[in-house]
Amino acid sequence: MLLSRKRILQITNMSKESNLLPTDPISAVGVITSFTKAPEGYYVVAQTTDGSDADLWKDGLFKSKVTRYLCFSRKTGPEVVVDMKLIDIKDALPEFFTPVQGTLDTKETAFRKKRLCVKMSRRETADTAVCDIQVTLKSKFHLVNHTSVGDINNMGIWYRMGDLPRHHLSQETPNGPQADALLSNSRRTIGRPYHEQQHSGIYTMTALDDVPFVISEKFHDKPTEMQQVNLMGITIKSLAEIEEEFHYNFGTERSIAQ
Repeated sequence: MLLSRKRILQITNMSKESNLLPTDPISAVGVITSFTKAPEGYYVVAQTTDGSDADLWKDGLFKSKVTRYLCFSRKTGPEVVVDMKLIDIKDALPEFFTPVQGTLDTKETAFRKKRLCVKMSRRETADTAVCDIQVTLKSKFHLVNHTSVGDINNMGIWYRMGDLPRHHLSQETPNGPQADALLSNSRRTIGRPYHEQQHSGIYTMTALDDVPFVISEKFHDKPTEMQQVNLMGITIKSLAEIEEEFHYNFGTERSIAQ
């Protein structure tokens, strides 16, 4: 089926816009009853990608006074959103997901038959996170570089993932004593089990580090005979010492027998 010129322009513009979307991770997702009642620091998805009202509550037959709009925050916090799902209200909650139960402004039910769920992860352990949320008319658009969450009231919810920047402790190469210390630590780490290096990341000193495991000098020259050792009052003697101490020649017994 041939696409109209208008439709081609719409797809082209959407593709260009998708590459210009913010990449900062989203740290919270909510629902509000009015796009004018968003909490401080929250962005409201008030319009669909084609400029229509993004109210997720309305139906196609009757005009309702009830409205619901998605909103999200990019405030820096310990956690970020890494996944989203839209499930039936009767379905079991997916593992590790948290439901968006009520509206942020009035604490009313967020949706009638659906339940929006988000998965959170610690910021320092996440490689990617949700960085954009869009709403479309269900049958009209497929967003480039976005993932579909699901449909609700003939509206589609989409999200886009983005890479999280990794913050290194230092980007400069250390010199002098500091470099020597790092080199020494790296050498000591070579002898550690692979799984410990893999999970620890940064080497941590223990009480046994730098302890020389060598044989004591008093054991360097092996004695010809076992030395006497006293353990808790018990003296350990060599065979020659035992024979010398307890030697008995039986001279008296032999004289009587004669």
